[in-house]
Amino acid sequence: MISPVARPVPKLGASHLTLRQAVTDTLRQAIFSGKFSPGERLVEEQLAAELGVSRNPVGEALRVLQAEGLVEINPRRGATVTKISEEEAREIVELRASLEGLCARLATRRCSPEDRAAIAELLARGEAASAADDGAALSRLHTEVHQLMARIGRNRHLNGFVQSLRDKTQWLYSTSLSWRARQSWAEHAAILAAVSAGDEELAAILASRHVMSVGVSHASERGEAVDGALRAGTPPPAQLRLESLPGR
Repeated sequence: MISPVARPVPKLGASHLTLRQAVTDTLRQAIFSGKFSPGERLVEEQLAAELGVSRNPVGEALRVLQAEGLVEINPRRGATVTKISEEEAREIVELRASLEGLCARLATRRCSPEDRAAIAELLARGEAASAADDGAALSRLHTEVHQLMARIGRNRHLNGFVQSLRDKTQWLYSTSLSWRARQSWAEHAAILAAVSAGDEELAAILASRHVMSVGVSHASERGEAVDGALRAGTPPPAQLRLESLPGR
């Protein structure tokens, strides 16, 4: 049975987006948020009824999502949410790890005094949320970290591409790793502190290793074999502690 689409967009035809774009964005978000599970069928008629549109824009949206690798379309079974293999998950993690390092480098090079003040404010809120073990707040701060790094780094093309990889990894990990919220925050905080301190090399290493570390944790939790390249890129926890950074 198909789960409800998250917050269906009413009167999609009134949007500034084309109807196809609006339906595509809605279905994409529903997949990334876990509303639709990997392997779940996506029935055009039902989706059209839930969204209040005809079948045509739904069919067009599904073909766009097929091109993005999120949906598989079989002439007999129709559309289903793609199941990500362990190999593809590893490839996504490896690519994102490399590009997150570049994002951190650019943010460090272009970090202004105003940006450092914003980092300090975000770090203070994160430390408070971590001390209170507030998982919901830490999850929101996770998004804020990436938004701030993107703003500081000022490379729209890189940001857009990396965001698509972040969406995919969030999709991969949506049902697990809630226990890791505090550790993830500590890793994010170390990256921000390195950016603020102007240590480009350390910021890039920590950003890449954070992604690798999450990949290893996810694979381990699922009982999957951990690829040697992923494990090699994961630092001991002590290396990610804020106290190990210069000036801390």
